[in-house]
Amino acid sequence: MVTAKPEKGNLLIAEPAIIGDVSFNRSIVLLADHSHEGSIGFILNKPLEYNINDLIPEIEATYKVYNGGPVEQDNLYFIHKVPNLIPNSIEISLGIYWGGDFTKVAELIKDRTIKETDIKFFLGYSGWEANQLENELKANSWVVTENVYEKNIIEKDYESFWKEKMLEFGGEYSIWSNAPENPSFN
Repeated sequence: MVTAKPEKGNLLIAEPAIIGDVSFNRSIVLLADHSHEGSIGFILNKPLEYNINDLIPEIEATYKVYNGGPVEQDNLYFIHKVPNLIPNSIEISLGIYWGGDFTKVAELIKDRTIKETDIKFFLGYSGWEANQLENELKANSWVVTENVYEKNIIEKDYESFWKEKMLEFGGEYSIWSNAPENPSFN
């Protein structure tokens, strides 16, 4: 399959062959940064059993928290689409921003100025050292696609996201769309 090049803002779609990898099996990763030094991304479709209030009791909201990846899982990260409200945000691309002033984020949630459809929280991130992602691409572990959803990717339904991409790719990928997550359970 022809794929896009890994770039900031593109998506990494886990190939069906990534079975048994708890973090990346059926994952869709938003690349937040990509350079010759390495890559950083956040898994968009792996919700945890926590919400933001479980982690930060001062924030009285039930916004879901996602597993961003296996690196630094004791740190909270976030992406959003409201840079005009959150100072010190870093643009990823296409109206999606990473980080910013967390104190301001807490205020904005408390005031109900931002909604869960504006921001997505992660414990940890996905990281690749120099050439590591390229080697995984050569090994057919990922399909790289452009982010056609732009900033609305934050609102994407995580439960059907990977299956939807498999159907969109068609051919042999369509078969995987209905396969159980762990084929040994079949």
